[in-house]
Amino acid sequence: MWERFGLSVMQRFDPERAHGLALAALRSGLLPAPGPVTSPRLATDLAGLALPNPVGLAAGFDKNAEAVGPLSRAGFGFLEVGAATPLAQGGNARPRLFRLTEDRAAINRFGFNNEGMEAIATRLAAADAAVPVGLNLGANKESTDRAADFARVLARCGDHVDFATVNVSSPNTERLRELQGRAALDRLLAGVMEARAGLARPIPVFLKIAPDLSDDDLAEIAEVAQARGLAGIIATNTTLAREGLSSRHRAEAGGLSGQPLFERSTRVLARLSRLTEGKMPLIGTGGVSTADQAWEKLRAGASAVQLYTALVYGGITLAARIARDLDARAKAEGIANISEITGTGTNDWLD
Repeated sequence: MWERFGLSVMQRFDPERAHGLALAALRSGLLPAPGPVTSPRLATDLAGLALPNPVGLAAGFDKNAEAVGPLSRAGFGFLEVGAATPLAQGGNARPRLFRLTEDRAAINRFGFNNEGMEAIATRLAAADAAVPVGLNLGANKESTDRAADFARVLARCGDHVDFATVNVSSPNTERLRELQGRAALDRLLAGVMEARAGLARPIPVFLKIAPDLSDDDLAEIAEVAQARGLAGIIATNTTLAREGLSSRHRAEAGGLSGQPLFERSTRVLARLSRLTEGKMPLIGTGGVSTADQAWEKLRAGASAVQLYTALVYGGITLAARIARDLDARAKAEGIANISEITGTGTNDWLD
């Protein structure tokens, strides 16, 4: 009841202001913290990371690693903070975040606003996390070598996290998505993996891709990611597509997330599962707001899923509810561990 009341109050605020208030409430202990939800059925191995459950928080919610401890006890199985860039930057002009309530979606054009890798590394080093924590790596808008930025952030912050994600798929930094091309991506990942080799504890590195790629693009990305020894791929970031929207904000520039992204991102996930023959761990994100949708992402080929926009409409306890519902369904269907369903429905999304 109180969470529903809080959500209704938050809806009265500007979306970015409401987001800041949610982080403040987490830091001050005002929001529920049931601790990691887990069971033998939910325990997940993700590229060597031991997750209590496969429901994670996507990057973008806690850009500056301000609420890692409270978020790690909110029911998630893992967290991803950031994106972090070498230097602090303000991002794009406000307003830059829009609720599309009728569509259960959001559009953002933040532009990698964050306090920079030094501030973020300091917070990560001091964080008391109950679940694995990863960092989304980004590049400064004005950088003369964006590929090198990703390696710089990993070198500075990598010893304080459990995994890292190369984010070349945000639509809100001009020409960033060009780094998804074969030659540019190979050069970028070579630098990142070199930085990883220099860490005290080499950590898994994932690649986050856009949902607006052709089949040929996906094949190239999968090939480069595997050749460079990446741990896995996150599918997907936000989309530039706008089909079927009804909100008055539907024409705003930026990346669309939430329910309208679910089918598009899940089809990309399934294609990647087929391209990698199920041998590379995949994380499914985009439009997950229920246990049934998380289940479908897993069936399409994901080993784990991530939430973000759904929290706007479902509240911070949504992750715990989804994890418990997944556990109940697995129990009802006689599944010993949730990993048993990964990839079992890939063809359903490709026909």
